[in-house]
Amino acid sequence: MAVAPGQLPVQMPAYPIASDARLAGDSRQTRFVLDLDKPVQFRAFVLSDPFRVVVDLPQVSFHLPTGIGTGGGRGLVKAFRYGLVMPGGSRIVFDLTGPVRIANASVLDSANGQPPRLVLELEEVDQASFARSLGADGQDPQTSTPGVTVTATIPSGPPTIQPPSAMLPANAAPPNAAPDSRPVVVIDPGHGGVDNGTQSGGEVPEKEVVLAFGLALRDRLERTGKYRVVMTRSDDTFIPLDDRVRIARNQSASLFVSIHADALPRKEGEAQGATIYTLSDKASDAEAEHLADAENRADAIAGINLTDEPTDVADILIDLVRRETRTFSNRFARLLMTDMRPATPLHKRPLKSAGFRVLKAPDVPSVLVELGYTSNKADMEHLVSEAWRGRTAEAMARAIDSFLAKRIATAAGERPEKPGVRAKP
Repeated sequence: MAVAPGQLPVQMPAYPIASDARLAGDSRQTRFVLDLDKPVQFRAFVLSDPFRVVVDLPQVSFHLPTGIGTGGGRGLVKAFRYGLVMPGGSRIVFDLTGPVRIANASVLDSANGQPPRLVLELEEVDQASFARSLGADGQDPQTSTPGVTVTATIPSGPPTIQPPSAMLPANAAPPNAAPDSRPVVVIDPGHGGVDNGTQSGGEVPEKEVVLAFGLALRDRLERTGKYRVVMTRSDDTFIPLDDRVRIARNQSASLFVSIHADALPRKEGEAQGATIYTLSDKASDAEAEHLADAENRADAIAGINLTDEPTDVADILIDLVRRETRTFSNRFARLLMTDMRPATPLHKRPLKSAGFRVLKAPDVPSVLVELGYTSNKADMEHLVSEAWRGRTAEAMARAIDSFLAKRIATAAGERPEKPGVRAKP
């Protein structure tokens, strides 16, 4: 790559590389080994409800075999997942068969032809012993490390993990930038980092499918110049659900679009096509309720939630704004259904509602779009197709244009049509 005179070439960080992982043992003692190219410093702790072990590391490049960790566990480990939980920090989360004790956690230097290895040894314990290891005071694992505290030397020192809420979202305007009066559209590719989302038959995980679509939709919207587009994530990073909502509110978003791809277990039959969800306290059907419950557990999948729950203000004015926001959300959902129908197959019931946490901003119209089913062969062919992605992103962009047309007209002196403020007839 050519470098301009007087400029230094950009040096990419040399992150530790994880090349392989394996489990050994039985239902009483289980060992996990992670092969690395250099020693790292890490922290391990146990969590309950459900039983998990979490390992926090500095940012690691995971070059592990496809499907590892999800194709069945061993001993005390049902499954494990891994990934970037935020810039500078990676995480491995183990789903357990029951309560355990971390008997040993260490990093071994390379020796006898073996690379450096992170070794985690788990032992079965009873409920009472597990509860004592957590501590009677219920301390947060961020400040107390139940089970064991581990260290190993790396040149840059221990990993520093900051809460995601401290980070600026992708495409956010710099603090000193001139005001941008264009409507803000927040695109929220679901899952990311340690949370793969759905994955069927060894195909591409949901987090990659929805990120590719989110970026395509961003590019399509930015080409118009009408909007400022903010991504909740633009790489393989885990963002907690409440932080996704907080990004939309902090940016005074005019619209929030969360992108996902569903999957249906084989025993539950076959389903196909895109579905558009809006927020409701009562789910429109059992499938919508099941999906919302699954999506709302995303923070648990990542191990621990690094942010405080937002405080709901029990105020009648806020309630009125929420009701009006839902009206705007439902209006956009209908527009979106109409524009998407010629571009992509829709579910037999394309408009549904459920209690998705990510849709709960009281003053931002929000929808969650399930692009299709990764468990359906025809849908999966669409989801990985660049031609389908461009066609469907174009259809969604048209719906956004229609929905925000009155907001854009404020440049001509009209009042903005936004929750809580009605435009003049």
